[in-house]
Amino acid sequence: MHRFTRLCVVPWMALVATCFTSVADAQYPYESRTDLTFNRWYSYEDMTDALHELAAAYPDLLALRSLGQSIEGREIWLMTLNNPATGPEMSKAAMYIDGNIHGNEIQAAETVLYSIWYLTKSHGRIDSLTKLVDDRVFYFVPMENPDGRAAWFGASTPNHLRGGVQPTDNDADGEYDEDPYDDLDGDGHITGMWKADPLGRYKRDEKTGQFERTGPDDEPGGWTYLGSEGIDNDGDGDVNEDGPGGYDPNRNWPSDWQPNYIQGGAGDFPFSLPETTAVGMFLFDHPNIAGVQSYHNAGGMILRGPGANYITYPRGDDRVHELIAEEGARLLPFYRSMVIWKDLYTVHGGQVNWTYEGLGIASFTNELWTDQRMFQSSGATGEDDRRRFRERLQFDDIRVPYAEYEHPTYGTVLIGGTKKYSGRVTPPWLLEEACHRNFAFTMYHADQMPKVEWGLAQVRGLGRDLWDVTVEVKNPKLIPTVMGIARQKRIGQRDLVTCDPSGRGSVVMSGTVDSMLPWATLDAGDDPAERYDRIWNDDGIGSRGNRLFRFIVQGRGTVSLRYRSQKGGTIELDLPLKERDAAPAIADAP
Repeated sequence: MHRFTRLCVVPWMALVATCFTSVADAQYPYESRTDLTFNRWYSYEDMTDALHELAAAYPDLLALRSLGQSIEGREIWLMTLNNPATGPEMSKAAMYIDGNIHGNEIQAAETVLYSIWYLTKSHGRIDSLTKLVDDRVFYFVPMENPDGRAAWFGASTPNHLRGGVQPTDNDADGEYDEDPYDDLDGDGHITGMWKADPLGRYKRDEKTGQFERTGPDDEPGGWTYLGSEGIDNDGDGDVNEDGPGGYDPNRNWPSDWQPNYIQGGAGDFPFSLPETTAVGMFLFDHPNIAGVQSYHNAGGMILRGPGANYITYPRGDDRVHELIAEEGARLLPFYRSMVIWKDLYTVHGGQVNWTYEGLGIASFTNELWTDQRMFQSSGATGEDDRRRFRERLQFDDIRVPYAEYEHPTYGTVLIGGTKKYSGRVTPPWLLEEACHRNFAFTMYHADQMPKVEWGLAQVRGLGRDLWDVTVEVKNPKLIPTVMGIARQKRIGQRDLVTCDPSGRGSVVMSGTVDSMLPWATLDAGDDPAERYDRIWNDDGIGSRGNRLFRFIVQGRGTVSLRYRSQKGGTIELDLPLKERDAAPAIADAP
C-alpha cells in the first residue's frame, strides 16, 4: 500500500491519529474501493455495473456470475462473498440474501447491494464483520426478478410490475398481454384518470386540487375514479385488464404450492418460471446455506412462516425464529415481528416458506418501507399525515399536476396524481439508513447460524492399549446444526463424527454419553454396518447446545477426530493416546 504524509493543520487531530498513516486507514466511516452511493435508485443496467465494479474492486473476496436468464434475457446475478484464506465456501455455513422478487419492490435490490458494499469495505477494519466474513459465506441475488424491475423503471404505477413478463392471459379471453397501461399524456408516468360525474363518490379539494373519497352518508362528491391511465386496447369494454405478466413469482415455490384458482398468480406449477427455477436450483446445489433473508417492499414487517393456518412448525424452530425476529424489531424502528398467515394473510408457495419447510433453513422476509418512518412516529399513518409528508418533506415532487385529456372512450378526463415513487418505496434521502438497519439485522441472523466447535476432550487409559476418548462438540449459536423440520422430513445430510486411529489402531466401540464420567451410559446408536469409527448424529447440535461422543480405541499413537455438519461446518482435532483429564480440546492438542 502506498503511504502518504498528511498535513497536520489542526493540532488536536495529532492526538487522535498519527500524521503518518494511509489515507484509507484514516477514513471513518471506512471508504470503499468503489464509488457507490445509497441515496438513489439503480436501474437494472446501473445495478449490473455496480456489481461488476464491486467484483473487480474486491477480487480476493467476491465472485460474480449469472444464475440464468429471465424471460426477456436479463442475467440473474449472483455475488458470492467468501474469504478463501479461511477455507472453501462449501465447508462453511452460508447466508443467502436476495431482493426484488417482486419487480416493483425496487429498494430490496439496493439493500442487497448495500450489504455487499458494507461487508467488503469493512473487512479487515471492523473486527466483528471481518470475523463474520472469515467464518461464513454470503450469497447475494439483488434482482431476483430483473424484468419486473426494468418495467418499473419505465412508465408504471407503484404496483406495476409486481410479477415478471412471461405472457399471461389475465382476463381469460384467449389473448395474452393485449391491454396494458398507456402513458396517454406522454410524461413518463402512469397516474390516475378522473371524470366529472354528478353521482361520483369523490370530491375535489378546492385549495389543493386533490381528490378524497366521500363517506357512505355524504352527498356525492362530483367525481369518479376511472383507474390508471389507459385505453381499451382490445375493445372488450375494460381498460388495462391484461398487461404484461400477471403472475406472482413469490407464489411459485414448491412448499404448499396451490393452483391459480386457490392462490392467484401461482403459475402453472412450482418452478414454472425461469427466474424461480434458477434460484431454486442454486439453493438445492448449496446445502451449506443455513440462513435465508429475502427483502421485499412495504409494511415494516419481519415475516416468518407458516403461510397457512393448517401448517405447524416444531416448537424449537419456532422459538429460534421468534428470538431472531425479536432482536430485529429492536434494530428496526416501527417494524413488527409477524407470522405470515396469522398476522398478514395466507400465502401458498411462498419462497421463505419453501426455504424453511422444504430445505430446513431459518428464513425471513423483511418488508422495508413503513409509513411510520414519515415523521418517525408510530401515530403518523393517516392520509392527512401522508399528504403532509408529501407536501412538506417531498415538496410534492411525487405528484403529476392534473390536466385535461380527451379520452377516446370517456371524453374529457383529468389525468394526474401521485407518481410510482409515492407509496411503496423509501424516499431516497431515507434510503441509506433503511439499508443499514436491515443489513444489521441480517448480519445478526448470519452470526446466529450454527458453527460447530470442539469443547472438552478427555483420554483415559483402560489398560492393554485400550483407550477411552471422549470429546465434546458445541454449537454456541442460536440456530441448531439440524433444524427440527429437517429431522422430521429427513432433509439434508446427517451430522457425522468420525475417529481415525493412526497406524494399526482400531475403534472397538463408540456412541454418545451424557457426561465425561467413566460410568456414563454409552448409547451405541444403530449402525447396521457396525462402523464404530463413526457416529451419526441425527439430532445435530442444538441451539446453544453441546453433545459428548465417546470412542473406545485399541492401539497407540494418535487419533484424528472429525465432526462434519452440512450447515455448521467441519472441524478436525488430533489427540495423542495418553492420559488427559477433561480440558479444552484445542489447548494442548499436538
